[in-house]
Amino acid sequence: MIFQANNQNIENAIKILQAGHMMIYPTDTLYGLGVDATNTSAIIKINKLKKRKQPLSIIVNSVQMLNQYADVNKSDLKYLKNYLPGPYTFLLNKKNSNLSNMVTLNSHKIGIRIPKSNFILDVVKAFNRPIITTSINLHGQNALNSFEKIKQNFKTIDMFKGDINIKSSGSTIIDLTTDCPEIVRIGDGKLNHANLS
Repeated sequence: MIFQANNQNIENAIKILQAGHMMIYPTDTLYGLGVDATNTSAIIKINKLKKRKQPLSIIVNSVQMLNQYADVNKSDLKYLKNYLPGPYTFLLNKKNSNLSNMVTLNSHKIGIRIPKSNFILDVVKAFNRPIITTSINLHGQNALNSFEKIKQNFKTIDMFKGDINIKSSGSTIIDLTTDCPEIVRIGDGKLNHANLS
């Protein structure tokens, strides 16, 4: 089913997540594919769809919520407050939490996003749990950012239609688990290198 990504459909998104189903939603970069990040069987559905198994990132709705899932020191907090919400994924040292082990697999790191995208942040806040965020593509293929192409290729997944950056190259990934912050991937997020030294 196709919904508009608006306040009227937050409850529909929560019902989809509670049922263990996948959903497609807009972010400040590409469309995302998500499920309840505490639901292992739901995450397995994403891995089967994408034909690969690797660590996944989550969306939280605030730095306070982020603190439940990652160790954040004062230095980390500076970067997070400078860049979030926005088109960035931060890799942080994970905490023991209620997340499925399928999120991080054997990694000590966790990728966390707070996109500048009201709909999905409001969904996460109301759901009171993080959700998986991953691009919509099969392993080895480019991410789809056309709603029409997504609709044609993923007909069985509930979709929330909204504004995205159709020229997006994804989020900028910054690893904060190293002695010096390390840029893993340049994406849409612009970097102030003075803040990364």
